Amino acid sequence: MPHGWPGHKPGQFAFATSDRSEGAHPYTIASGWNDEKPLITFVTKELGDHTSRLREKLRVGQDVKIEGPYGCFTFDNGQPRQIWIGGGIGITPFIAAMKHIAQQGLHPDRAHPVIDLFHTTAEYDGTAIAKLRADAKAADIRLHVLVDARDGFLSGERIRKEVPEWRDASIWFCGPAGFGGALRQDFAAKGLPVTERFHQELFNLR
Repeated sequence: MPHGWPGHKPGQFAFATSDRSEGAHPYTIASGWNDEKPLITFVTKELGDHTSRLREKLRVGQDVKIEGPYGCFTFDNGQPRQIWIGGGIGITPFIAAMKHIAQQGLHPDRAHPVIDLFHTTAEYDGTAIAKLRADAKAADIRLHVLVDARDGFLSGERIRKEVPEWRDASIWFCGPAGFGGALRQDFAAKGLPVTERFHQELFNLR
């Protein structure tokens, strides 16, 4: 990034314009920020006309306009535990957060909450999962990977079984809106104060 980019918190997003005819598209930033190495990373999935053509239209050295950062999905709270849930491409903000925590690992006085990360996916990509496991290990985060056809669907009951201390946790969700709404309702029924502790990325700008 050139001079002028203010840096970003993990979980934030930016608008990227690579084709003026398409306009700006929002992408969650998938990297932590380091002033000494001013690079940012986006992870995309072929979900529509624009993203399905990126592999053909983008080229090394091309100028891309970046605007941001934006968003409050930044994992800021005082709970001793956090439960992260990334559905499909919704894993992106958690990748950035893990990289950020790993960078902070160089400073032992900067403690972070105990974190369980649940990643659900319909398609198993061995290379992507291997990178995810490496990021989780570097950030000292407990990773749970569920492939729909193999493991079934993630539920509130399943999360509570894996994280017995869920009552002390805040929940951070990024993925399909209906899935997030169902989990929020489930945890509310079990007594979690969801207004304060259930955070859902509402990424429906385009």
